[in-house]
Amino acid sequence: MSARQCDPVVLDLAFTGADDAQVNSLGRSASTQRLQNPELWQSDLCRWLETLRENRVDPTVPELTACEEISLGLQFTGDQEIAELNGRWRGLPQPTDVLSFAALESEMPLQQTTTLELGDIVVSVPTAARQALEQGHSLERELQWLVSHGLLHLLGWDHPDEPTLNAMIACQERLLAMAGNVQSHGEINCERADEITAEP
Repeated sequence: MSARQCDPVVLDLAFTGADDAQVNSLGRSASTQRLQNPELWQSDLCRWLETLRENRVDPTVPELTACEEISLGLQFTGDQEIAELNGRWRGLPQPTDVLSFAALESEMPLQQTTTLELGDIVVSVPTAARQALEQGHSLERELQWLVSHGLLHLLGWDHPDEPTLNAMIACQERLLAMAGNVQSHGEINCERADEITAEP
């Protein structure tokens, strides 16, 4: 393994936190800090990316092992905003929990660069809060679950069948366990914005 592969991940995180109204509607707690604090996500995402890179977890994109810097966006928004994105990019104008916009799946050839642009993850705060309540766990765990799921999609993971879904869930559980967040998660309801069908 080369020295560069052993270096810590350098993450350029474009963070858009939840607005004050969304945070205030949930009440103040440790979980709501995650909605406006990019440092917490910087730490989690760097740790997750380092684990995926060092362990060469398939089907993670091979470019992850060779890059010096990783760039991605993380946005927390409301149901109306995510429904608009879902309608625009997937033809489903309804709220969902997480959308992934993968830069690596575009038709453009990869440039020779030391920075890997992954794309964007968008999470609906109200949907995450409802799902946390339904699953009987904290909002913090639900947010970490959704962001880790979106991250794996940006890295090339997909779940068209039960075995690939189970592998993805197992990987997410390992990532969340790194932060001491161990608990089996229930049903997944994610949407990938990169599953866009061509316009007629």
